[in-house]
Amino acid sequence: MIIADDHSMVREGLKQLIELNENIEVIDQAGNGEEVIQKALEKKPDVILMDINMPVLNGIEAVKKLKEKNSPCKIIMLTIHDEIEYLFETVEMGIDGYILKDSESEVLINAIKTVYKGETYIQPNMAVHLVKKANRIKNGNNKNNIKEEKNQLTKRELEVLKLITEGLLNKEIAHKLCISEKTVKNHVSNIFKKIDVYDRTQAAVYAIKEKIVDIK
Repeated sequence: MIIADDHSMVREGLKQLIELNENIEVIDQAGNGEEVIQKALEKKPDVILMDINMPVLNGIEAVKKLKEKNSPCKIIMLTIHDEIEYLFETVEMGIDGYILKDSESEVLINAIKTVYKGETYIQPNMAVHLVKKANRIKNGNNKNNIKEEKNQLTKRELEVLKLITEGLLNKEIAHKLCISEKTVKNHVSNIFKKIDVYDRTQAAVYAIKEKIVDIK
């Protein structure tokens, strides 16, 4: 993986922390957006840990350019509370993970492993920010326009979708609902097909925007 942050001490600290896990290797570092684009295209890392506030080219612009170049790299945005408004924008851009800089080390490692497997990771406590932003964007759309998708989802699928929106992974959902992880995967697949989305983040955003689930 590649770590992109404009502070060398932060990069080194993250590198040491991440490489305590023997299954994860940091192959390079970058100090600005242009540098991370160049290194990502050259070295093709599985995962990029991307700071938002960087010189020359910020993290969001770097993500846009990597997406334009069809880079297969999984991207986790690393941010501070003051930059939380970027969450919705980057989610719609198709980033794979979003975590705060003050997160516990277990959260960081879990996020890296999750996106590497092809799933999306957004810290559960950040769901409320998605809700607020989605509600503002919704801007008073006709509430009488009841979505067929909600009626198509089974009771269990609605339960699974709500837990996806809260940021739970398949294993956690299985434990919470007392069902097998394989059953959860089947439910998730069915949900994606019914509401026409491709990943967990899109499903969560859709569910919130269309009020298919009610997040308090």
